[in-house]
Amino acid sequence: MDRTEVVASVAGDLHATEHAIDAAITQATTLVQSFIGARAALSLSPVTATASQSKAMETIAALAAAREAIVACHAELQKDHRRVGYGTYAAGPIGKPDDWLDPQPRDTKDTKVSNHLRTVA
Repeated sequence: MDRTEVVASVAGDLHATEHAIDAAITQATTLVQSFIGARAALSLSPVTATASQSKAMETIAALAAAREAIVACHAELQKDHRRVGYGTYAAGPIGKPDDWLDPQPRDTKDTKVSNHLRTVA
């Protein structure tokens, strides 16, 4: 493989890892929602299954820490990439701000900023 293919492979693995962590967070929050919905549907006391729901919430906190770590890894890889002289390289389906490298306030008054978040039914 040439240099571009190697860099693309690492970038693809990084993106897949970021996506997997986000998917895990989504699934874990759905689980907590299911706990609450099941308890309401069965007319159970709020203290029912408190320990298991608490463990699920601990999982969400751990996944949030993992997400923070992979974002930091992304920033370090970006710095490493530039340090070894490979220039700028971007991969993935969405634009990624370089907030950790050069934080700048976003002026939304004069420029149209697209919102990448969407509403889910």
